[in-house]
Amino acid sequence: MTTSDWITDIALILVVFRQLREGRLDLNSFLIPLGIVTFVAHTYLDSIPTGGNDLVLVGTLMAAGAALGVAGGVYTRIRSAGGHLLIKAGAVSAILWVVGMGARMGFQLWVDHGGGDDVARFSLTHHITSDQAWVAAFVLMALTEVVTRLATIFVRSRMAPRTQPAPVTGREAPVADTLV
Repeated sequence: MTTSDWITDIALILVVFRQLREGRLDLNSFLIPLGIVTFVAHTYLDSIPTGGNDLVLVGTLMAAGAALGVAGGVYTRIRSAGGHLLIKAGAVSAILWVVGMGARMGFQLWVDHGGGDDVARFSLTHHITSDQAWVAAFVLMALTEVVTRLATIFVRSRMAPRTQPAPVTGREAPVADTLV
């Protein structure tokens, strides 16, 4: 793994830790993770191989990413306070996020440190045509996980009851005091 691979993988894992503390649900809550996966897709996704069972691999990992993303979005708390929506990733949401991102990072480390032959044998046996199929599958899995998690949070935020901030009032003067 290159330094940029490490930085990108760690940045994706840290995104959810940012949400372990409750904070405002704002545009940055959506743009930061989308920006990271857009960068990853632009950097690593040259093509999506379609030969053999490449699309089965891609579809399977995208389905896993979607399941992790929806579950992560469901287990993220959204509440209204003071006229703003607040978001906080729960323990289940954080664990699912780390499992998804960590699994991809672990797979990459395993391939780089002795697992490459096993992946090559698996690929040959299951008609996966190239290592680019694995890259595309894992990148699209991450992209799908992020997008479905954010979409779930967005939909839930639209359904969340909104509370208005309490009106700011000074001490109400009695009517007699105002006539002087």
